[in-house]
Amino acid sequence: MKKNLYRWLRVCLAVLLIPSTGWTQSVVITGRVTGAADNAPLPGTSVSLKGTTTGTTTDAEGNYRITLPNQANATLVISSVGYVAQEIAVGNQSVVNAALVVDSRQLDEVVVVGYGTVRKSDLTGSLAQVKAKELNAFPATNVLQALSGRAPGVQVTQNTGAPGAGISVRIRGTNSIQGSNEPLYVVDGFPTSGSNPTIINNTDIESIEILKDASATAIYGSRGANGVVLITTKQGKSGKMQVDYEGSYSTQTLRKKLDLMNAREYATFYNEQATTDKVTPYFTQAQIDGFGEGFDWQDLIFRKAPMQTHNLTISGGNEKTRYSVGGSIFNQQGIVIGSDYKRYSLRANISSDVSRKLNLSYGATLTKITTSRQNSGGGNRGGSLISAAISAPPTLTPYNEDGSYRVLATAYPFISNVLTNPLNYIYQSSDDVDANRVLANAALTFKPFDGLAIKISGGIENSDDRTDSYTTTKFVNSQGSASVSTSRGMSLLSENTISYIKTVAIKHSISAVAGFTYQDFLSKSLNASGVGFLSDITETANLGSAATPGIPGTGYSLSTLLSYLGRVNYSYNNKYLATISFRADGSSKYSEGNKWGYFPSGALAWRVSEEEFMKNVPFITDLKARASWGLTGSQAIGAYATLNNLSAGKTVFDDALYNTFAPGTQLPGNLKWETTEQTDFGIDAGFLGNRFRLTLDYYIKHTRDLLNTVQLPSGFGFTSTIRNVGEIQNKGLEIGLEARIFDKAFKWDVNGNISFNRSKVVKLNGGQDILGGSVGVTLISDAANLLREGQPMSVFYGYVENGYTEQGKVKYVDQNGDNVINQLDKTIIGNPNPDFIYGFNSAMSFRGFDLTFFVQGTQGNNLVNVSSINNTLDYGFGLNMPREVLYNHWTPTNTTAKYPVISRANSYNYSDRFVEDGSYLRLRNIQLAYNLPLQKMGVTWMRTAQVYASGQNLLTLTKYSWWDPETNSQGGANAIGQGIDHYSYPTSKSVTFGLRVGF
Repeated sequence: MKKNLYRWLRVCLAVLLIPSTGWTQSVVITGRVTGAADNAPLPGTSVSLKGTTTGTTTDAEGNYRITLPNQANATLVISSVGYVAQEIAVGNQSVVNAALVVDSRQLDEVVVVGYGTVRKSDLTGSLAQVKAKELNAFPATNVLQALSGRAPGVQVTQNTGAPGAGISVRIRGTNSIQGSNEPLYVVDGFPTSGSNPTIINNTDIESIEILKDASATAIYGSRGANGVVLITTKQGKSGKMQVDYEGSYSTQTLRKKLDLMNAREYATFYNEQATTDKVTPYFTQAQIDGFGEGFDWQDLIFRKAPMQTHNLTISGGNEKTRYSVGGSIFNQQGIVIGSDYKRYSLRANISSDVSRKLNLSYGATLTKITTSRQNSGGGNRGGSLISAAISAPPTLTPYNEDGSYRVLATAYPFISNVLTNPLNYIYQSSDDVDANRVLANAALTFKPFDGLAIKISGGIENSDDRTDSYTTTKFVNSQGSASVSTSRGMSLLSENTISYIKTVAIKHSISAVAGFTYQDFLSKSLNASGVGFLSDITETANLGSAATPGIPGTGYSLSTLLSYLGRVNYSYNNKYLATISFRADGSSKYSEGNKWGYFPSGALAWRVSEEEFMKNVPFITDLKARASWGLTGSQAIGAYATLNNLSAGKTVFDDALYNTFAPGTQLPGNLKWETTEQTDFGIDAGFLGNRFRLTLDYYIKHTRDLLNTVQLPSGFGFTSTIRNVGEIQNKGLEIGLEARIFDKAFKWDVNGNISFNRSKVVKLNGGQDILGGSVGVTLISDAANLLREGQPMSVFYGYVENGYTEQGKVKYVDQNGDNVINQLDKTIIGNPNPDFIYGFNSAMSFRGFDLTFFVQGTQGNNLVNVSSINNTLDYGFGLNMPREVLYNHWTPTNTTAKYPVISRANSYNYSDRFVEDGSYLRLRNIQLAYNLPLQKMGVTWMRTAQVYASGQNLLTLTKYSWWDPETNSQGGANAIGQGIDHYSYPTSKSVTFGLRVGF
């Protein structure tokens, strides 16, 4: 009996003690929260114990750690704005992961911002995001081409149509005169030193975020005035290894041919010029009748050109280590014979959780680029490849009867002495670039406790370029000439940040980041040349064999940037949001007392849709109002602009030659930073379950202390100096709209944007105008663009035509009424800045078929057609011209003709005649794709498979008379010369066939 009683007491005690132990001992639960669609981490997600105030939030990697007072019957509530909340019973688990499904009524995304990520719903600044699908819509040599028209407020212009040609990007207008106007490009957290991210292949990119207002860009301080483009490459995800391949083949052709005179018309035209100028006609009627159509020189240099891409990505991993490795080949032959662009790249991203508190990550991109250039833009009277192809007489063929090149400059007594047979440029000259790029960074992230992360990272960017140019002895009038130039750039980066995320009483959310960075920029260059070669065998391999070697040149530059930064984000109940940031930059470029610049910003946002009074407005799903203010900067000068530089030289004393050093011609100045102050007001709204989403932004940017070179009086001892000379203002409106029109079996999504920007030169040094750009041909030599107080940036400045004289010569408006036409009669004759830019994208899908098209354009901008000066007015030098010059020129019976009398005695000024409407609407891409039904086909070894056909630039609507309105011959990062077309390499149109598969 006692024994049974003892057993019963032991059982009762055990029953009482077991639950007591479970409820008195706390347990730690960890886990990771991701999006179900893409397995991307969801930072800032709320994780709480149901029915209590105990809770936490996930960090930047989506990880969380929560301490529960008990485990039995515990339920975690995991919620994030834009996703369906989950309730998960803990049970006996110590690790609880969650994959949240997007809430179709409240779509939201995580976007990258400077030094972190944030939910799109929590943004207080102005940001545009372009995803991988849009970036990879069509083959492109530069990822920036794919940005054109995709984001409001971002204007992308390809300077020429040549393979690998430079791209100009302007975010909310132009801010600087002397400094770069290109945005800062940050690749996986590394602020690059180059103006174009040519190192990156499109298919390697996960997304691009474009930071536009000061609240978003001020964290980059003195490099953020022109906006910031954040490029995130593809990262590894846990799960089975996946292999993705994409390949495409394109055929490119000239978008349109210029309608030039044929041989009969050419001969008739120059006979008329001879008659007008009272000289013997050049051609007999029998010759004219026998010429026929003649030779088409455009067909000689332009061709159908192939382009192909191959991209392979391997990714996968487990909960500890994730990887993504990709390789790509891009090979584009240009539509001008002899031009091409090839890029080979290898990318690797690896992230490993060494422990629960420690993460190591590494990323690297290696790229090799080779380019053969035939971008012979500019030129005069046939003295460059493009100019020669237009100007060559159709009465002549490129070859003599013996097969040698025909010499055009001596073919007729009236012809231009610089007109060169294009075959010389194509086959007897070369301009090859061999470039290697390396971008690598590594980071260590330590999380000592929940919400706190310490990140130490470093990286290197290295570029090595070599350019070999050679003109053979077979080139007309050439003894053979060679030049070699090399350049090396290297940038070392060290970044050290600490971030903290904390939720207090569920409703209060705080995230903060602080840190310091160091980056240096080193560049070296070397060049050598020679003229006069006995043989073309060695080309640039033996410059020492030149009869006349050139004087070698070298260059060196080193600058450093030290920065301190901080940012705090606060959210109350997901309704009231605030952001404060600050950055201090110290640059070695500036003189003592001005080396440091300070760049604060602040922003507020109100999610109106979360208020109770909005709950009864069913058609408004989301509504947020934003306001921000801040300062950003631009360094805008070279490494040694504030120092008194010495220039090397040589002098003779007696009979000896001595090396010398003497002060340079530029007076050093005590310079301040260029500073841009920007205010932004924005609205983000979603309607009808977010089927329609609208973004509005109005901004005012004011840049002061502009830096520019100023000429000094001749007796000053120095010829020029750099000063802070003025102010520029940009203000504008941006509108973006997304819509899900249909969302059933037939899906149709559209998005579009339109942007209006108005620039104004507010102040210049002493009110003096600044000239820029050039119209540099023999017939006319003048500045093309002007900066003037009260006017937009880079307006065109010249004469206004006023019909013709009684002899058919051009008359000009006497603006000041002094009966003399001179510089005082110049006025503003055009504006290269568009009234607005826009883009529209449509994506439809039905039963495995996808149809997408994308249009993009500008409206209200002008172009100066410098090409037309020689080839519509230069009548005395045998140049071929558009057919309309023959049929619509001045005669006594046609006094209102488009062109003046055909006479070599005419003289001209830079006038509004050459300013054309550069507006255009372009079908940038149209694509039809089919997704193979692999499951129905019983294919289990493939994940996805898609075949597609697409066309690029198939349709362009424009009034511009020349090859293409999307050109900017003299464009560049810091160019005042804008909207100038001077024999630019034409843009092509193409048809592409491709395949995308996943294993």
